[in-house]
Amino acid sequence: MSEIMELTVLEIKPEQAPALYVPNGLDAYLDQIRELATEVPDVTTRAGRERIGSLARMVGSSKKAIEEPGRNYLKILKEAVKPAEEELRRFTKECDSIRDKILAPREEWQQAEQAKKDALQQRLAGLRALADVIDDAGNYLPSTDIQARISEAKAVALDDTWQEIATEAGVAKDATLQKLEAAAIVAKQREDQAAELERLRKEAEEKARRDHEEKLKQEAAESARREAEQKAQVEREEAARREAELKAKAEQAERDRIAAQERAEREAREAQDRTAKLAQEARQQAEREKQAAIAEEQRKAKAAEDERLAEEKRVADEAAKRAANELHRKAIGTAVVNALIANASLSREDAITTLVALKDGLIPHTTINY
Repeated sequence: MSEIMELTVLEIKPEQAPALYVPNGLDAYLDQIRELATEVPDVTTRAGRERIGSLARMVGSSKKAIEEPGRNYLKILKEAVKPAEEELRRFTKECDSIRDKILAPREEWQQAEQAKKDALQQRLAGLRALADVIDDAGNYLPSTDIQARISEAKAVALDDTWQEIATEAGVAKDATLQKLEAAAIVAKQREDQAAELERLRKEAEEKARRDHEEKLKQEAAESARREAEQKAQVEREEAARREAELKAKAEQAERDRIAAQERAEREAREAQDRTAKLAQEARQQAEREKQAAIAEEQRKAKAAEDERLAEEKRVADEAAKRAANELHRKAIGTAVVNALIANASLSREDAITTLVALKDGLIPHTTINY
């Protein structure tokens, strides 16, 4: 036990450190400290429990006596390697700088090449972006703007400036032009449809205005007629009243009556003339509107004919289908006529008239299924 007690006051001198603080260099001290654990005091006695505490303190004191000199020795070692670390750091930094200088021309060239590629890709993206003429809501740019983009795309030269993506640029240009030309057709159709709708709206407004004016004219004519009739009636009643009151002055009353009657007749004729004039103007206006409607129908017929000629190919493709349908409808019509003749005791002319009425929906609750 006295030998272990000496370990608690062990002192390691600096010159001993290099030989002790090496792999397994402290095993001799560990063996002596482990011997403390071989003692088994009686834990049931106070002295035994105090002995356990004393043994533990001996281990701690021994550890401290060996660890502190070792830590000091490590500090000395770390200070000793600092110059080497700094020299290595300086050396590696300088080597990195030399390497970077060597790589600089290649990296600059690579960056320049990448910049060229990026610029070419931006040009390519700009060329493709010309085809973006439809927003998220499906609205097209004005057809004039699309035509301007078509001109801009056509003006893109597929020269050597495109370098290695010249082929891709050619494909992008063709695709952009195809998209723009298709979009231009759709945009123009939409604009034409919008213009036609606006024209029809204005025509409807104009017709409503004319109808309103015609109604006002008719109401004015009717009002004038009623006013003339009422006025004539009042004057006749007034004449009769004056005749009754002025019976004694028959001659004067007769003259007054005749004058009043003549005036009433004249005013009635004037009212009739005004009414006839208004009616004549109304008929003339109706004739003008009729002629305008005929002209409009002729214009529409010409437009329909022009459209038919423009879509001749499509019409030709559908002609067979329509012909077959017409034959089918005629066959059904013939069957209906024959059935009416056979079952309803109708003449052929009456059966055909009935068929036309059925087709035109003039007979309620009946239909012909084709």
